Amino acid sequence: MPNLKARAIAHAAERIPGIKEIPVVVVVEAAEIVLLAYDHVRKLEPQERRRAFQLLRKTHGRPRNLSQRERTEFASLAAKAEPRLFVGLVAQKLSPFPLPKRLVYGRARA
Repeated sequence: MPNLKARAIAHAAERIPGIKEIPVVVVVEAAEIVLLAYDHVRKLEPQERRRAFQLLRKTHGRPRNLSQRERTEFASLAAKAEPRLFVGLVAQKLSPFPLPKRLVYGRARA
């Protein structure tokens, strides 16, 4: 079976223009970032996730499309997903050398 999978992937790569020019490292790094994002989104309960995506769709990329109460609700939901930690972990994944913990996780709380 693995041979069949490999042949199917090779066949698909031949049919999609430009796919062979994408370095494998870039694809692996993109997949790791997607997995990190998935982990952070899963920190929200299912109903919170649903509500966050509803509010996100409602904005159409413009926060002013939300009422003040909705903006506050969205900010609290986003904070629960720990965006600062997400950015730090992405930087750590993409960095060719180890980053200081302070840079990845932020300043220590007093």
